[in-house]
Amino acid sequence: MPSEDVLARLAGDPQRAAILLDVDGTLAPIVPRPEDARVPDDTRGELSRLAKSYGLIACISGRTGEDARRLVHVEGVRYVGTHGLELEPEAEQWRDRIHEFAASIEWPVEDKGLSVSFHYREATDEESALQYLEEVAERARTVGLVPRFGRKVLELRPPVRADKGTAVRHLLAGSALGRALYAGDDTTDLDAFGALYGLELGVRVAVSSDEAPAELVRSADIVVGSPVELLALLKRL
Repeated sequence: MPSEDVLARLAGDPQRAAILLDVDGTLAPIVPRPEDARVPDDTRGELSRLAKSYGLIACISGRTGEDARRLVHVEGVRYVGTHGLELEPEAEQWRDRIHEFAASIEWPVEDKGLSVSFHYREATDEESALQYLEEVAERARTVGLVPRFGRKVLELRPPVRADKGTAVRHLLAGSALGRALYAGDDTTDLDAFGALYGLELGVRVAVSSDEAPAELVRSADIVVGSPVELLALLKRL
């Protein structure tokens, strides 16, 4: 179905629809240091408009929910952090073990509470950095943690069934929202794409770039080339 048609169907009955969005690389352009990311004012204004008419607007981020809320800073938006781990109580028992493991790694760590990330975007030698972090990933597996690589980053998570797909299902469970759009830019967003199957209408939007995984682009109903292009799409809803 052409993109104009699926967007028109979504916007035709907004109270029965959800808009679900990744944050970094989707709403906020990717920057070398995560703490320097910023959601443009125009995008924040558009989210505020959508929150007044749609049944649900939510941001599902690899950041903590609190950090995603600080970055996006729009009232009326639901924030879910650490790829859905914050919605799974059993993840809490792994918090100390993750931190103990991270402390043993000679690499700057981004602490997300229930997970940790090691970025290598600013590494002088990215090939050597990736090789080292692949070794870290293997060590993490031996102590029961789950490693996952994304855009210039290694994330370590607890072995708990939680991802952006489970987060989508939690958010939609028990609601009358049979239509949803999800937009994302990285491998972790594929899980959210999958969670839209079975809905009356599911719209999968890939924010493409030189670093975007090919599978994400292949799986999308609509492909945009940047957060700026995503903003243009949101304005059509």
